[in-house]
Amino acid sequence: MFICNESRLKESIQMFSKFGQTTNGGVTRLSLSPEDVAARNYFCKCCEELGMDVTFDDMANIYATLPGKKELPPIVMGSHLDSVEKGGRFDGVLGVLTALEVVRTLREFEIEIEAPIVIVNFTNEEGARFDPAMMSSGVLAGKFDKEKMLHSKDKNGVAFLEALEGSGYQGDKENRLKEALAYLEVHIEQGPVLESKAIDIGVVEGVLGMVCYEITIIGESDHAGTTPMTMRKDPLFAATDIITSLRKKLASLDQDLVYTMGRMNVSPNIHTVIPNKVVFTLEARHQHPAIISKVEDFIHNLPSDIDGCELSFEKLWSRDTVVFESDICQSIEDSCEKYGYTSHRMYSGAGHDAQFMASYIPSAMIFVPSVNGKSHCEEELTSFKDCANGANVLLQTVLSLQEKLVKEKQTI
Repeated sequence: MFICNESRLKESIQMFSKFGQTTNGGVTRLSLSPEDVAARNYFCKCCEELGMDVTFDDMANIYATLPGKKELPPIVMGSHLDSVEKGGRFDGVLGVLTALEVVRTLREFEIEIEAPIVIVNFTNEEGARFDPAMMSSGVLAGKFDKEKMLHSKDKNGVAFLEALEGSGYQGDKENRLKEALAYLEVHIEQGPVLESKAIDIGVVEGVLGMVCYEITIIGESDHAGTTPMTMRKDPLFAATDIITSLRKKLASLDQDLVYTMGRMNVSPNIHTVIPNKVVFTLEARHQHPAIISKVEDFIHNLPSDIDGCELSFEKLWSRDTVVFESDICQSIEDSCEKYGYTSHRMYSGAGHDAQFMASYIPSAMIFVPSVNGKSHCEEELTSFKDCANGANVLLQTVLSLQEKLVKEKQTI
């Protein structure tokens, strides 16, 4: 049984954290920014030194290929190098660097592979610079229209197409990932479950379905000091009542349901004026569509009139639960057992490129613990030992799939 080099992986993580390093130990590496391009350049250099063939497609996704002994579809590993503003050193990049460590280990021990292995770096996964998140994997999977994506602009008015053309990573559409035997993605959990349960590895069975609504309540503005309470049409008071009622109903549905009212706008937002309009969002996530459907029922049954105010709602977006390939999940679990790691079957509440890849490539994910569940912040931390555990599980899973999937492909 082969072991990845923890010290080498640590060095890689520390090296990549320099690209966009912040004063508090995090990173700001927005997609196709100079910092991202520098990280990309170094990643390509690392891959070429291993004898890998590096190409990129029309969305600037990078593919580094280690040839196999047979002409077969590849086994693909990876994630993304871009970050949010003042993000952490592990989110996304760990999936790329554990994949790089797997190839380094294969080379070090002269392990022969039948099917090619590809490391992929997806462009603009975070959506922190250009909307939407998981942009380029979404284009590959046919979830997003490329032409619309090209016109997405950052806060400075720079279009994705302009950044793409200036990056040096605009390649050919023909280079897109079209088929593979499997796609594997190592990622930090970005939550507290694994650490709280003292579990080494999360075997990710899928990504939670979710729904997001915007709820609008219209009232009337009046003077805050002269209007009697009985004569007011205050949408903020109405909103607090609706929020309290929704919280009670949602809490009674299922203990695994997570819901957030993360954005609220109050107009005119002046302390001496009764508000005339309140808009807030309700987002809910759960594995089972029936639970999401009940959440929507609660919203659709909200009163159209409350305390003299008008209530309306709009569904902003939703996604169905994505279920990963069960055989690959089992291979991940088996790999954990070989190393003596504890594992836990779980679903991801956050979105990942793997959820789009799963629409046309058998896919699964490997989670490693996040200290205090912190992510998308400079305090984000995962121990280097846990990172190496994830790399080992990835390595063993790749080797197991090489044996299993190649045999299946040859018998077809």
